[in-house]
Amino acid sequence: MNGGTKTSTLSTSPVTKTGKGLTAGQIGLFTAIVIGVSTIAPSYVVASTLGPTAEAVGTHLPAIFILGFIPMFLVALGYRELNRAMPDNGTTFTWVWRAFGPRAGWMGGWGMLAANIIVLSNLAGVAVDFFYLFLAQLTGKDSLADLAANPWINVATCLVFMLGATWVSVRGLHAASLLQYLLVGFQVVLLVWFSIAAFTKAAPAVDFSFEWFNPMGIDSFSAMAIGLSLSIFAFWGWDVCLSMNEETKNGERTSGLAAGFTAVIVLGIYLLTSVAATVYAGVGDAGLGLANPESIGNVFASLAGPVMGPAAILLSLATLASCAASLQSTMISPARSMLAMGHHGALPAAFTRIHPKFGTPAFSTIVAAVISTVFYALMRFVSTNVLNDTILALGMMICFYYGITAFACVWYFRHTLLASPRNFITRGLAPLLGGVALAAVFLQTIVDSLDPAYGSGTEIGGLGLVFLVGAGILLLGALFLVGARKRRGTFYAARPETKYVKLEEPS
Repeated sequence: MNGGTKTSTLSTSPVTKTGKGLTAGQIGLFTAIVIGVSTIAPSYVVASTLGPTAEAVGTHLPAIFILGFIPMFLVALGYRELNRAMPDNGTTFTWVWRAFGPRAGWMGGWGMLAANIIVLSNLAGVAVDFFYLFLAQLTGKDSLADLAANPWINVATCLVFMLGATWVSVRGLHAASLLQYLLVGFQVVLLVWFSIAAFTKAAPAVDFSFEWFNPMGIDSFSAMAIGLSLSIFAFWGWDVCLSMNEETKNGERTSGLAAGFTAVIVLGIYLLTSVAATVYAGVGDAGLGLANPESIGNVFASLAGPVMGPAAILLSLATLASCAASLQSTMISPARSMLAMGHHGALPAAFTRIHPKFGTPAFSTIVAAVISTVFYALMRFVSTNVLNDTILALGMMICFYYGITAFACVWYFRHTLLASPRNFITRGLAPLLGGVALAAVFLQTIVDSLDPAYGSGTEIGGLGLVFLVGAGILLLGALFLVGARKRRGTFYAARPETKYVKLEEPS
């Protein structure tokens, strides 16, 4: 820590502040991993993406999860290198700005903010569904589960969840992490329990085959692109570990390690649960099949009872806990990115406000929560399948900002790529390949989503809602950029000089 001062969250020890006013060194590697897993929310992801992914790629769920993991892992190597050279909680915004200039930095930051804010609304939506499902199971009154279908009740409940998550987030990482240990542990135990129970049922719907791990068995590149977009969404969230780098002990190194461990742990969970669910239910569009339109957005709603019997209520509670935990931890990235953008002059100074007691970016956190709630309310009244449509649109946003960050890594380190084999792989080849893969998925999704039938089939003016949400938000960012250049000319006047030490080799 700075000046050799030992940082502690206890009031009896001195507290070190970062240049942005955050409390430095308040979490370690294990806590960062727990928050990373919490942000990804594996229980929520399994519930909401297994169905759409099975509809796209059939029994090749394990193959598509592995394919989705590969570009994520390659990009994560680039993130680690950028974090070591430029430890800044602005992550994508700061790194792309330093590599390509302020305009590209703004668009990268905008893509990251938009993705996080959209997924906050998605998480709240799933939390609402499982909240009323849990109440129905707890009381034995099935009619309570139907309350989630009422848009007014749904949006009002969503607002309550968002308020609770915002309150916890404002109180800081240390306080939130104590709750995260319990919620993450609970959902992982229940997912393992569900998988074991599904494997041990007497009459499997489909016999297991190693062919499920073969991506060449997927029918078309379009189907693979849909599956990859969903799979990439399923892994998305590990970069929150980098957003906490200024508040993590030895953040230049620890944050990158935490991101890597998080992605590997989540891959294991997805492979286990996807195989178990496929064996038990199959991938058909009727009955318990994962692609059944009636349960495609929430496979646990139909599978929990048959697989786990009386313990099904615990799986509903685990998914509810997963969404609630991720709501809180997902707010970390947009809040700290907006803080960094305000600190560097790309957003108004109001975004640099730090809570005087908790040392958190309270203003930015509240702004993210308000925008997410408004977005969710609009989508709930427009889309016939708001969760599936937002997940598909999110895949586009994630590919965009992860991809541009990967390319920024290659460009930023271009003068040191040939200094060693390690530099060539981790700073050049790996992020380049990861960025190209994400760019291909992004472009294919853009083309496919032009079809109004893509996603839920909801359309506005002849264009599919998924395209309008994904591409429209990026276009909106470009329009805001035009106005921002006029209002904050100092930031956009010239490319800044790099202020950080470039590490040629790890220490």
